[in-house]
Amino acid sequence: MTAIQSPAATGSKSWIAALLLCFFLGSFGIHRFYVGKVGTGILMLVTFGGLGLWTLIDFIMIAIGKFSDKQGLALAR
Repeated sequence: MTAIQSPAATGSKSWIAALLLCFFLGSFGIHRFYVGKVGTGILMLVTFGGLGLWTLIDFIMIAIGKFSDKQGLALAR
């Protein structure tokens, strides 16, 4: 018995743009504003990226392809 897997849907936001925004401006949550997650972007802005920890986690998640946009779609590679 084999399972048929459909390709994952991807959004219109670029993976590399989100990665670069996270690397250079991650403490301000700019990458979250970019993908449409305004609420958590404001939280990151106020807490300076969770004092860097939240930014590091987001950077790793974007790099390995597990970060999604507001609609839950994977970032376009």
